[in-house]
Amino acid sequence: MRLDRRTFLSAAAVALAGCASQPTSGGTSSQPSRGGRLRAVFAGGGAQESLDPHLANLFLEASRSKAMFDKLADYGTDVSIVPRLASGWEADAKLTTWRVTLREATFHDGRPVRAADVLHSYARIADEKRTFRAKANLALIDLKNSRARGDRTVEFRLERPYAEFPNVLAAFGAYIVPEGADEFSRPVGSGPFSFGSFQPGRSLLLKRNPDYWDGAPYVDELEYLIANEESARVNAVLGGQADYAHDLTPATARTHQDGGRMSIVRLTNSGMQAFAMKVDRPPFDDVRLRQAMFLLADRSQMIDSVLSGAGQVGNDLFGKDYLYYADGLAQRTPDLERAKWLVSQAGARGLRIQLDTSAAASGFLEAAGVFADQARQAGLEVSAKVGNKDTYWADVLNKGTICCYRSGAMPIETHISQRLLTHSTTNATKWARPEFDALYDQAIASPDEAKRRELYLEMQRTLHAEGGFLIWGFADWLLGTSPKLRGVANAPANTLDWARFDKVWLG
Repeated sequence: MRLDRRTFLSAAAVALAGCASQPTSGGTSSQPSRGGRLRAVFAGGGAQESLDPHLANLFLEASRSKAMFDKLADYGTDVSIVPRLASGWEADAKLTTWRVTLREATFHDGRPVRAADVLHSYARIADEKRTFRAKANLALIDLKNSRARGDRTVEFRLERPYAEFPNVLAAFGAYIVPEGADEFSRPVGSGPFSFGSFQPGRSLLLKRNPDYWDGAPYVDELEYLIANEESARVNAVLGGQADYAHDLTPATARTHQDGGRMSIVRLTNSGMQAFAMKVDRPPFDDVRLRQAMFLLADRSQMIDSVLSGAGQVGNDLFGKDYLYYADGLAQRTPDLERAKWLVSQAGARGLRIQLDTSAAASGFLEAAGVFADQARQAGLEVSAKVGNKDTYWADVLNKGTICCYRSGAMPIETHISQRLLTHSTTNATKWARPEFDALYDQAIASPDEAKRRELYLEMQRTLHAEGGFLIWGFADWLLGTSPKLRGVANAPANTLDWARFDKVWLG
């Protein structure tokens, strides 16, 4: 299992993402120019926020972390794995030992990035007494028996065979910090920007790293600003106080896309939009009712009404256009008559169903309202219950029967392992089938990519026929930029080139 041709091609594509041939946020192309301070405004986490990259959770924190730190690998625009601090990897015949080779890179204080730094970073993330987001991804690594083989080779021992181990290297939050690092008030990383100053809840100023292994940034400084209200982010760009505004609504994008004062950037296929039905309890333990929900959903209407057309229809499967996606399955379209028949067969006509929703994510309230109207046409009385946006994700994980749900980019294998296995930690649909778990175990233990593809296809066929995720769409992510900002790549949220400021420039 060596780094394959697909991975190298993905790496090449990513490397080109910031070049002059790429479409820019202003809709034209120009030669990169150096200098200036780039100001990016995001929603933030308040005065208690941290620069610890292993605690990154919000979009703001993810972008700041990638500006100051590196992972061993990351996700390309199709969520294939792209080498970063790792120059390559190789598995033994049993897929239980993986050797990762490091490229020559340095931390901001001049120290080289070594195998010892990697092992420290992973041990810190995996600490039983702490809660870091990437902890579950690293659980398969036997860190006690993993070793540094010199300064630039790490030998990872795994608890069981795992052909998809490179997905771990790219896991959200799996950043490499210097050996011994455990305090991040003035963080030292290996990323394209180094620390300047920090005001929690207000701003972070970073400086260009001229020695960055992947090429020095074009801008001299990068400043992150905080504005939790969308209107404040938009006004910052319109008023010249910022160059990049993260997370705009479709309505805002429509208002400003032709005004000339702010360019709108659409990051296509950035967010899965879904309803999660719990299959372990009434009423959705009846597969006929789940199938009725699939058929009564008018996905095109959802895209038009909820996303204002800024997205594409889903087919009840995660990862559209990603590696292993089952694109050969027929696209579902509304079939109201069959949906009514299935509702009747399930004895559910007139059934009252509570749909949990909240303002925890853009479009959730609107999606609940549109879908409730669609369900009534099939004889179901769906009503939306608006929950607390601050506790919504914890509340709906185990409670209720159906809820609004969304997800950012990740490999299909990761989506399955985190959400669809019997013991998955974020199994919102409570899908638990030993035979499905067995297919997953076979897939990740196989060195044959064609065999893995076949097994993932079989799993997706099952999910498409009777799973708990009604995935109605894939939303575009919308950004606002000043007309002078160039080089912003069209990359899904949470992939390498999303909110990546070392490859953009000020025209």
